[in-house]
Amino acid sequence: MQTLHKKWISAALSLTIAATGVFTTVPAASVAEAATSSKISITLDGYNLPFPVAPTMIKGTTMVPFRTISEALGITVSWNQSAKTITATSPAGQTSKKVVLKMNDTNATVNGQNVTLAVAPQSISNNTMIPLSFFSQQFGADVKWNAAARTVEIVSPAEDLYTLGFYAISSYDERSFVPDFDSVAYGWSRITTDGEFSTTSTEYKWPQAAGTDTPDTIIQNTATQGTSPYLMVYSVDGHGELTKNLQDATLQNRTISAIVDTATSKGFKGIVLDFEGLGWSGDKAKARTEYNAFIQNMSARAHQAGLKLTLALHPLNSSYTGYDYKTLGTLADDLIIMAYDYADKKSPEPIAKVDDAIQLAMKQVDKSKLILGISLSSEDSSSVNTKIGLAKRYDLKGIALWRLGIIGQNAWTAMHKSVTFK
Repeated sequence: MQTLHKKWISAALSLTIAATGVFTTVPAASVAEAATSSKISITLDGYNLPFPVAPTMIKGTTMVPFRTISEALGITVSWNQSAKTITATSPAGQTSKKVVLKMNDTNATVNGQNVTLAVAPQSISNNTMIPLSFFSQQFGADVKWNAAARTVEIVSPAEDLYTLGFYAISSYDERSFVPDFDSVAYGWSRITTDGEFSTTSTEYKWPQAAGTDTPDTIIQNTATQGTSPYLMVYSVDGHGELTKNLQDATLQNRTISAIVDTATSKGFKGIVLDFEGLGWSGDKAKARTEYNAFIQNMSARAHQAGLKLTLALHPLNSSYTGYDYKTLGTLADDLIIMAYDYADKKSPEPIAKVDDAIQLAMKQVDKSKLILGISLSSEDSSSVNTKIGLAKRYDLKGIALWRLGIIGQNAWTAMHKSVTFK
């Protein structure tokens, strides 16, 4: 949230911004309100977007820092010092767009064609400011002014992200969603309370056939439809079962062999390990070291068998500190940040916590390996796109949705406005 200089506000008779190419004028009554409340915020996908300098009104046009908003939307920006030009290129997966702007010049080019700006780009506090309306028109962002909240609301265009869906417990009724995902992790196995790998105990077990649909045909159909099937192995250290496995070399080797053999014999393309609860108490450094050793062993065996390895991990701002993101990121193909269960599990997860979890992870692991985990048990059709917006803002590899069976058609439809599913 930034502060507008009052002389800009009092001089302005209206605030004009663009929403999908349509200009909306703020009523004069809003100007009086603005004079007494000089703060304005800008949100991207429902969450505050920090700006290095305040949005500025020039000749009735809202000017914003170009690089900040561009990079938040994955747009590549480059500066040519000698020519005093800025070149912006749309991200991969979107319609190709190359925009060239020149400082203090209202003439620009879009894919080589001349375009005239309402106000020329200019430098304010060493930040290049451009008309917000021009940005929205050229790069497909939906922009509108919320007078009541005094907020410029930006919604990013749909983006092609890697998508992983979890299929576990009661997911069968939403099986039609499977072909839209890049990968689906089938939660049909776990580590039991005695530390053994099993496909027959509790809720994470091999399912029964449903008519002609058997587990084998579901896996085969998933692969045939172009979605990679993963075997998900679940465990929690509630009874010390993970600790037991990590500390018993014989049991550990037996577990890893059973997981890899099951994955390969059943036609899975990869493995997702969802091992939870490490580092709640006890020797936390020891837990991290032992889990690293387990994953090193698992990674070698899985990759030797031609299987991908993905790890679902508690976020670094959780109470579970038994996960060394930096080391694990070198051993696994992907890491899923399980950025949920911060609060009551019934309300949308606190967005600031999710933001913090992502930033902490990015300090340890390259963003190309990070997948944001989103639990649909706590999100709704509105809040889920705010979470997806963070994955897009930080250019993470993608998102992982827990789980089919609780997504619901409303959330599914809403997400397609934010993500280009397969």
